[in-house]
Amino acid sequence: MIDASDELKAMVDAAQAAGRGLLRRYGQLSELTVQTKAGPTDLVSIADQEAEGTVRALLARARPSYAFLGEEGGAAGGGDATQSWIVDPLDGTTNFLFGCPLWGVNVALAREGEIVAGVTYVPVMDELFVAEQGKGAWLNGQRIRVSERASLIRSVLACGIPFADKPDHPVFAREMALLTAEVAGIRRTGACALDMAWVAAGRWDAYWERALNAWDMAPGVILVEEAGGIATSVTGAALDVAAGNVCVSNGAIHTALIDRLNAALYPEEPAT
Repeated sequence: MIDASDELKAMVDAAQAAGRGLLRRYGQLSELTVQTKAGPTDLVSIADQEAEGTVRALLARARPSYAFLGEEGGAAGGGDATQSWIVDPLDGTTNFLFGCPLWGVNVALAREGEIVAGVTYVPVMDELFVAEQGKGAWLNGQRIRVSERASLIRSVLACGIPFADKPDHPVFAREMALLTAEVAGIRRTGACALDMAWVAAGRWDAYWERALNAWDMAPGVILVEEAGGIATSVTGAALDVAAGNVCVSNGAIHTALIDRLNAALYPEEPAT
């Protein structure tokens, strides 16, 4: 098992505590009756806020001076601006709402802008993914590593599909046209946290998505890197978690995948 720092231990405690609360709310989704004023969407919003409150309170107890960035509450300053918690209390909200078990809690720690520790907890499956800089990536106490598949044709990729109101649909369509004939398969779980953790565990060979937030991807970045993989932007540039896109892989197929993503982003002009 990982020799965890006090910060990582606090992150694990916070993610698991939030996960327990979310599981209770998840069980209530199918029990809503006419006498319940809150509909499913309202209940998810309540669950989201409760989970972030739980995480924030426990992390503040452990390190009260650290800054905090959460999906629900936004940014809050601490006395030590060089250290920041980054939290998504419920990644995979639509899955949660529809009764799909693929959702999780994301907690990361950034130091001087660099992600140095991450936790992704999947409550329904009771899977706890943790990583800390220089200490490897772990799943329920067992070391995990990225896959060793070295060619696209043998690889299974995961991706995010743009929401209906996002402008990236033409790019996504070109990505699919370029990649589907060159890989073993492409999957969409609906939860960035799971997809990145599953790349770290070797379940997927790569994952990419545009139009993300820092809290969506932060723990997954260090999980993949500590499992032996690579994390960059979708163009292959150095990753900035605040820039809104990510591509992670086992490393062996990274260049080939980035080439296809760039080809989709910058299609050749038709000959005249």
